[in-house]
Amino acid sequence: MKKRWIYPFMLLAMLLTAPAVRAELPPDVQARNTTNEILQIVRQDKDVKNGNSKRILDLVEQKILPHFDFQHMAQLAVGKNWSKASAEQQQALVNEFRAMLVRTYSSALTSVVDYKIEFKPLKAAAGDDDVTVNTEVSKPGAPPIPIDYRMEKKSGAWKVFDVMVDNVSLVTVYRNSFNAEVRRNGIDGLLAALQRRNKPALELPR
Repeated sequence: MKKRWIYPFMLLAMLLTAPAVRAELPPDVQARNTTNEILQIVRQDKDVKNGNSKRILDLVEQKILPHFDFQHMAQLAVGKNWSKASAEQQQALVNEFRAMLVRTYSSALTSVVDYKIEFKPLKAAAGDDDVTVNTEVSKPGAPPIPIDYRMEKKSGAWKVFDVMVDNVSLVTVYRNSFNAEVRRNGIDGLLAALQRRNKPALELPR
């Protein structure tokens, strides 16, 4: 990617705009509301600002985790190799993928105060159950970056299942590395690699 700060913010951006949207509300409206709420907490909560890991994990657990479709995200990230995994392996992949993203969110949460997020008008037809919410993100001293959120409606709520940063897909970035690992060491090898990556992290809610 062109600028070094874009890739870390790909994950951080997902954290900020990961709404569970009631079916009655447009996805972009609730996304904006959720973003403002989390930004306010991060800017005012002393424990979060001071890097209190328990408080940060609680915030991620309460405000963010329920609103992602980790099953769909993991399946897209594993790609064609998903069908090669047993049911137990698939669930383990979802758990490790979730833990990996939560660890990243938690470590990046306190930096969001420097960013400004502008939501673009939603382009969607009535009855659509798969939409893209377009935003533009900027920080002092850096040019604005387009960030697009792919969301789908499930059980009356909208959930994020992919993020595009400057036309680069989160799940595609992971798919490339996951496929390479599976070619070398199989599904168990991918699981082992994810477990090694997550091991140094704090104890995360599963």
